[in-house]
Amino acid sequence: MRSKPFSLPESGPLLGVVYALLWLALLPTQQPYWMLPFGLRFAALLIVPVRQWFWLLGLELAVTVILDLRSGLPMGWQTFVIGDLPEPLIMAVGLWLLRRVNLHASLRDPEEATRLLLSAVLVVGAVAAADAVLLALLHESAAPAAMVRALGRELLGNYLGVLLVAPLSIMLLRARPNRKMVASLVMDGLLVMLPAMALLLMLSEHAAPQPEFARVLSLAPVLFFAFRHGWRGATLAMLISCLGMTAVDHQPGHAQSAAGYLFLAVAGTGALMLGAATDALRRSSERVAEQNVYLGAVNRRLDQLARQLRDAARGNLQAEENQRRHMAAELHDELGQNITAIQTHMKLAQVRLRQAGLEDISVSINTILGYMRRALHRLLDDLRPAVLDEFGLLRALDEGPIRDLLTTAGIVFHTDMRGDPRLLDEDTRIAVYRLVQESATNAVKHAQASEFRLRLRIGERHGVVLALLDIRDDGVGLPSRLPRGGRGLQGMRDRVTSLGGLFRLRPDRQGVHLRILLRSSTPGREPGRLA
Repeated sequence: MRSKPFSLPESGPLLGVVYALLWLALLPTQQPYWMLPFGLRFAALLIVPVRQWFWLLGLELAVTVILDLRSGLPMGWQTFVIGDLPEPLIMAVGLWLLRRVNLHASLRDPEEATRLLLSAVLVVGAVAAADAVLLALLHESAAPAAMVRALGRELLGNYLGVLLVAPLSIMLLRARPNRKMVASLVMDGLLVMLPAMALLLMLSEHAAPQPEFARVLSLAPVLFFAFRHGWRGATLAMLISCLGMTAVDHQPGHAQSAAGYLFLAVAGTGALMLGAATDALRRSSERVAEQNVYLGAVNRRLDQLARQLRDAARGNLQAEENQRRHMAAELHDELGQNITAIQTHMKLAQVRLRQAGLEDISVSINTILGYMRRALHRLLDDLRPAVLDEFGLLRALDEGPIRDLLTTAGIVFHTDMRGDPRLLDEDTRIAVYRLVQESATNAVKHAQASEFRLRLRIGERHGVVLALLDIRDDGVGLPSRLPRGGRGLQGMRDRVTSLGGLFRLRPDRQGVHLRILLRSSTPGREPGRLA
């Protein structure tokens, strides 16, 4: 749960008073290598709206004038105009320009952290350059080496001040940690940071190189906190490490080392970048996890809908087959029996028709009845392949009406079938027969083929019964645009999809090549049924 950002007061005078008090409180903490008031000014101008800068800088300069008057400096107002006024004005102008080019008080990701740290470098460099010019004008006889050392300390102190105060201010005012994060920070502070500071103080009591090693070792928790808690952890750990190094430097026999603070500035910059990258990666991982949860729910819903569609399609196929079975039974019982009755009456009346000289009429009627009976048989085979019940799937495919259809059309029929069709449920067996039947019909009507090949494999894999169909002919193939109204291939595809199978129309140089995979929903053997 993210915490709400702190709302700054709308009153400019109130903000100015609070800022002036904080700036006055941090003034005594100035060290040669870290300037917290400079960092406070940078953070305030970065966070506070531009319209309220007048109160911040005005009260700061007023406090500065009071302090200069109390110190009784001999240069009087020149001390304020040359020594105190340029720094806040240059910083204000620099940050105003940078804020206009998309500088924000944020460390949410590496890009924003880089922009903020680069802005700090630019502002610190501009202030140092202005101070160098003023020093050169006021102290023309000053030694260049001394001026370089002074400017180096100023650069390091101002940048380190920004590094210590600005991220802390952003954390407190714009990105406060929640209770869980605070508890984790406190726990890791007790378990990691406190022992590290104790080790720093213990090693600093010995002669070199232990103190230098202790300073380097004290920065390891900064990297740990950056990995563990992001830029907020790096900010707090860096502040504590800096305080620990200052405490060591104030012990008797120790002198402040610019190298140690320079190393702290470099390591702190890297730790902030690392922390920002860690936070961005963590947020990205959370978004990915949330997206995965959402996609998982969507996929489960899609699977459920797909199952429902397959069940509905299977139900439609079963209803269609039942309707076909009912129609076949009605046609067989009614029309078939009537044709048989007519043929019987014709045989009984054949003698009288011959005596009356109407034998040719009897022959014509019997011929028509034969045509009707054969047409009825073909229609019954289309409605309900009774050959499946009589011969079983393999014999029905190899010896049944499909071979008769292809042979009559002059097409050579090759079969290669293996497996036990009794493993398949009834819907799958019917589907296999219908698919081969439709393919053979297409080959006869449209392909102008001379060969038709059927390859069927039935078996179990991982507890699932599979039927693999490979059907091909050597005809003219499919046209570039299928004619409207044609439902052959689409009907086959729908039948396969309804059973949860796979339908592939493979490109071939000649003819049509189909590969179909069917999964049996209720595998089981039917004893006594021949293959």
